[in-house]
Amino acid sequence: MSKSNLKPQGVFEQFAKINEIPRPSKREEKMIEYLKNWGESHNLETKVDATGNVLIKKPATPGMENRKTVILQSHMDMVCDKLVDVDFDFDKDAIQTYVDGEWLTAKGTTLGADDGIGVAIELAILDSNEIEHGPIECVFTRDEETQLTGASGMEAGFMNGDMLINLDSEDEGQIFVSCAGGRSTMAEFQFEREEAPDGYFFLQISVKGLKGGHSGDDIEKKRANAIKILARFIYKEMEKYDVRLSRFDSGKMHNAIPRDGRVTIAIPNEVKENVRVDWNVFTSEVEEEFHVSDTEMVFNMESSERETVIRKNVADNFIRALQAVDNGVFAMCQDEALAWMVETSSNIASIATSENKINVVSSQRSNVMSNLDNQCNTVKAVFELAGAQVTLNDGYPAWKMNPNSQLTKIVVETYKQLFGKEPIVKGIHAGLECGLFSERYPNLDMVSFGPTLRGVHTPDERLHIPTVQMVWDHLLKILKNIPTT
Repeated sequence: MSKSNLKPQGVFEQFAKINEIPRPSKREEKMIEYLKNWGESHNLETKVDATGNVLIKKPATPGMENRKTVILQSHMDMVCDKLVDVDFDFDKDAIQTYVDGEWLTAKGTTLGADDGIGVAIELAILDSNEIEHGPIECVFTRDEETQLTGASGMEAGFMNGDMLINLDSEDEGQIFVSCAGGRSTMAEFQFEREEAPDGYFFLQISVKGLKGGHSGDDIEKKRANAIKILARFIYKEMEKYDVRLSRFDSGKMHNAIPRDGRVTIAIPNEVKENVRVDWNVFTSEVEEEFHVSDTEMVFNMESSERETVIRKNVADNFIRALQAVDNGVFAMCQDEALAWMVETSSNIASIATSENKINVVSSQRSNVMSNLDNQCNTVKAVFELAGAQVTLNDGYPAWKMNPNSQLTKIVVETYKQLFGKEPIVKGIHAGLECGLFSERYPNLDMVSFGPTLRGVHTPDERLHIPTVQMVWDHLLKILKNIPTT
């Protein structure tokens, strides 16, 4: 399979054009301009709200004018992550894609199929004159990946449809009808730097090669968290030796499990060989602990240049907090029908050290909003006890399943007709913009589905090519079977 014969051709042509346009979260101006110009150049009614969301309308094909209006929705931004040794500027460079068997992936960076493939599907529908459909509104939201601020800032009345199909899910054959709510908890440790005592030896300790993944969709898969691994080792050594911390850096995105990290510490000269032995024993144990989920861990310890260190009481409390704070699955769903799904979780996502501050970002998720509040407060309390200044963002709401959804019935029935099997109707332990839409448009009938993606939010991101054709065929059959108003 080569890029030149990818099917459906129109979708992959649109996706290739999209991947030439820089679109990091919060810096989607070039993509907004592209979509606006695209709609206007095709003589379609196009509008952009004050937040930067774009809407392109397409009238019904002849004979379909009395059908309910369908909103097709995807987000235009992408998570920007790359391998540490790849030279790439997400504000300037085009994503370089290649075909690997049945998968489309990128050279050392995230692919941007989350959710560029959804955008491409919408544009391909708008571009075609051969698809039978009622009135369509194609909506492209900005900044979904950093707290869904595009959807939360959408102007009232921006959308006017009756049914909404969100094209931001990652498992073909699964129809999502609910999602978790979420918030981020940010802790800031302020400190003064000081010189390390005389006779102290500096080490840089690092881990890389972890699988990482989406902190909602992958949180139950027992994947290693680089922050927690490094904190565990330093905490153990603090109990034995006078460890001085200089810096701790790990993770990039609030919604990803951190895949790599590095810490610089100083220890007394006379114990450096003991620490090396401890590191070798510890890493061997961790490799065994994660021998199924993370098989390509790379651990390293090497000498480092002397530098100033963080005042000891702050550093010690910071490491204690990282050891103590909840990370991973907190509770599974209580309802029998959803007992397989994570209800509540927390993920320590990133740490960045500057001259006088350490900033920690973590994310909490739950489809039970009272438990989300409880989990946020649990994380907040741990960092407050350690002396940090803690803030919580407003987050986003859960999307509750509508048991009487007319759209869900249509989606399920058309899938069975096309593929001769039942799709899986389920919820997802991740945030979808449908949660915010359900607050603003309480009568909007919604579902979410999409082609199969793997390695999302990492440089391993890849798109299963055959499932794009399946989603395309399914979507066209749904549009043909939308009921009358």
